[in-house]
Amino acid sequence: MNNKIILSLVIAASVTVAQLPFTSTAVAAGVGAEEKKKRPTQLVGPSVGKKVGKAFELYSADDIPGALQLLLAIEAKKDYDKAYVNRFIAVMYATMGNKEKDAIKYLELAVKPDILNEGDHGEALKLLADLQMQTQQYKKALKNYKAWMDFTGKEDGDTWVKIANAHYALKDLPAVIAPADKAIAAYGDKQSQNPYILKLTSFYERKKFKDAVKVLETTVQLFPEVKTYWVQLGQFYTLVEDYNKALQTLDLAYKQGFLEKESEIKVLASLYSQQQIPYKSAKLLEKHIASGLVKRDDQNLNSLANAWHAAQHISKAAKYYGELAKMTNDAKHYSKQGMLLKQDEQFKSAIVSLTKAIELGVKNKGQLYMSIAESHFYLEQYKQANRAIKLAMQDPKTKKAAQGWAGFIQDTARRKKVSI
Repeated sequence: MNNKIILSLVIAASVTVAQLPFTSTAVAAGVGAEEKKKRPTQLVGPSVGKKVGKAFELYSADDIPGALQLLLAIEAKKDYDKAYVNRFIAVMYATMGNKEKDAIKYLELAVKPDILNEGDHGEALKLLADLQMQTQQYKKALKNYKAWMDFTGKEDGDTWVKIANAHYALKDLPAVIAPADKAIAAYGDKQSQNPYILKLTSFYERKKFKDAVKVLETTVQLFPEVKTYWVQLGQFYTLVEDYNKALQTLDLAYKQGFLEKESEIKVLASLYSQQQIPYKSAKLLEKHIASGLVKRDDQNLNSLANAWHAAQHISKAAKYYGELAKMTNDAKHYSKQGMLLKQDEQFKSAIVSLTKAIELGVKNKGQLYMSIAESHFYLEQYKQANRAIKLAMQDPKTKKAAQGWAGFIQDTARRKKVSI
């Protein structure tokens, strides 16, 4: 196959970002918590504290609606008490599920005065950003992730991934790269695939294929057991027209059992043919057409026949051109089969195929009649050979050559005392 066909096969396998799972690996930011000035610890008033205590008892007993009802009934006077209760209410709503908007409302009320104790305020900012991500409020989520990092002096790989994901959701593809790189650095030795997926998607969608290749070259080293990266790397090598590396990568992927789709097998077979290894292309296609992974259709049979032909396995090439001819009833395939059968000295079968090709209609009838005449000649069927060579003489393109053969056929018949 030519380069365009290979590229068309590859493009069909496009790269996408799914809902990314988030791991829990975390690292400290450059500014440690001990370097921040500690805010004074505050306590809720006795009356509010008593009611909150009862709500917590209900919450501990899994009576979240009861706990929420108590909390909503509290009429706090002091700013700190209001913020504390609002945060607790938000946690209840977040725990209930499908109440993200209510949780966000109360979290915003809780963090706005910026008076919660340090741990509570940091956790509230992070939860607020997470909930805003869930409700697709990506710009607000970005703002609050930054606020959480600024306030706590902390960062972690998961948060940087979420930030990168928010930029992707906002279609700000260039902005995905920096937080993804920071996530990679934050994860350290406990690497996650998520930032690499985001980088790969950003580069792919911006058609920065060389940068995408660099990402994939890293992922196959970090996550060698993930077959997707091997397949994608081979395919991206074709996009940057590095067909030698594409072949090496996909060949190795195949040996590891990573090629499981028809399109992947066909790309590898195409690369074998393009790199002048038609025998491997033919063996690969033959195996997987037989197994059913690759469809036994006219296109794939044609590729298989061509590969065997290029590998100089004439008999096998003729066999598959014959199957293709019966499938399509196309004169050109009967013609190819007939020519190869003649080359393989299967003269009787060659005559049948070449005659069928002429019946179906071909432009080069003279050439086919010449081949039919030769086949009859080698079968010592001089009368039939003479008849066919006369038909070849009617074609201006083969007239001269046919005349030479005609004399040879007639002389041989006379010498062997055969009447023609």
